[in-house]
Amino acid sequence: MALADFLKQLDEVAVQAAQVFGSAADAEAVEAGRVEFMGAKQGRLKAAQKGMGVLDKAERPAAGKRFNEVKEQIDAAFQAAVERLAAKPPAVRKMTPQFDPTVPGTPLRIGRLHPITQTIEELKDIMGRLGFSVADGPEIEDERHNFEALNIPREHPARDPLDNFYLAAAGHASGVETALLRSQTSTVQIRVMEKTPPPIRIICLGRVYRPDTADATHYPMFHQMEGLLIDTHVTMADLKSVLRLFATSYLGRDVHIRFRPSFFPFTEPSVEVDFHWDGQWIEFGGAGMVDPNVLNAVGYDPEQVIGFAFGLGIERLCMRRHGITDIREFYKNDVRFLHQF
Repeated sequence: MALADFLKQLDEVAVQAAQVFGSAADAEAVEAGRVEFMGAKQGRLKAAQKGMGVLDKAERPAAGKRFNEVKEQIDAAFQAAVERLAAKPPAVRKMTPQFDPTVPGTPLRIGRLHPITQTIEELKDIMGRLGFSVADGPEIEDERHNFEALNIPREHPARDPLDNFYLAAAGHASGVETALLRSQTSTVQIRVMEKTPPPIRIICLGRVYRPDTADATHYPMFHQMEGLLIDTHVTMADLKSVLRLFATSYLGRDVHIRFRPSFFPFTEPSVEVDFHWDGQWIEFGGAGMVDPNVLNAVGYDPEQVIGFAFGLGIERLCMRRHGITDIREFYKNDVRFLHQF
């Protein structure tokens, strides 16, 4: 290697080292430059120093002098980079949020049962303690179970298309039996008695449908609790005792109930059941002894068995419990209202 070539190589190393250290943005870049140019084993200065061994003996003093100058330049560039970074304000490091077990957690919004569902479950519990089991039936009914077996003849005003949700009004008008949304849970009584011999002690809780929006206590869809007890030697006194026990269990011992004579096609005698609420009597259901025609319709012998039935409005019971004055609040889906229960 000629002296001129050796000196040119040293100058290139010096320029490149100045560029690397001058542009180093952090300590890692400075350290990488130090290893590249000043490394004791494989640094570029170390490699250049070994190159002096092939020069003529007369050229070595000049080569050594220039090597020392370049080495000092690179070392000065390295020190300048270290000092520059040391004087630079420390960067704000993004801290990863640390878990602090002492900080209160974010509460979860837990759902809850609708107030009507809560009421239904409580009514099942109360009537279960009185010996009644739960029965269920379809909400889409035929005319036999909704009317005829309940002693409601075809000419009865309760079967008027304007008072029911018929699913085929044209068929009803032409005399063909049609389906409808059940207007009462009494339909379950018929279905149970058709399949079960007495004695029977059941309740049915579910939706019923009537086109009625007269006031804040009526709605086209609402819930009823139907009760039926069939046995021997059953009297109105048994009916009154069951309803009184039910009312005091659900509404409190300060609640009074009364019976008023009434008429229902499927009971005889029949009564309206009222409870005392805010200084006034409020109707919340109908009841009575099962009519012999209903017993005959399901194959029971009215001379051998007798019983009572009652139907109570679940919404009205819930309204009485919580002081609600408008039944429509249950179905607006306003979370602010429902969250109270």
